[in-house]
Amino acid sequence: MNAATSTGPTSATNWNLDPIHSSAQFKVKHMMISNVKGEFSAIKGSLTLDSTDITKSSVEATIDVSTINTREEQRDGHLKSADFFDVAKFPTMTFKSTQIQKKGAETLAVSGDLTIHGVTHNVLLEVEGPSAPIKDPYGNTRIGLSATTRINRKDFGLAWNSVLEGGGILVGEEIAITLDLQFLKA
Repeated sequence: MNAATSTGPTSATNWNLDPIHSSAQFKVKHMMISNVKGEFSAIKGSLTLDSTDITKSSVEATIDVSTINTREEQRDGHLKSADFFDVAKFPTMTFKSTQIQKKGAETLAVSGDLTIHGVTHNVLLEVEGPSAPIKDPYGNTRIGLSATTRINRKDFGLAWNSVLEGGGILVGEEIAITLDLQFLKA
């Protein structure tokens, strides 16, 4: 849910994503026998954290799709092409929270609009955290959290595939996403 709009005092603080200490990773079945993992190295984002009522917090993130890395240059080039992400037309993917629910002492359910390849769908992230604030050696205040979700790539227009000779498909449809994020107090 987006930050509170009341006129009274707020306990909300603003945080900026630390891209050096954050990661956005994914995995997908390859040839239906093993997983291929990859990551995006350029992540930007912000968090408005309401420590009194976490459900009034909000988060936004943007990922530069051209920074995809699966440790195989040819595959990365194919993923950047019009067959998949089409980075020339859709250079970023974005997430903007729409609702935050407390699920346990240290877990949240964060719903939000995920846009990939120009297509937006609401997704649910299972979140561990945020952690308690801590000072780093340079006097900055930091918090961390981890989030996971699963999406079907075809829902976002990423439909390219190849049928294998013995049956089955080259690239699985379900994508597991893992985010490990650190934020610096603004």
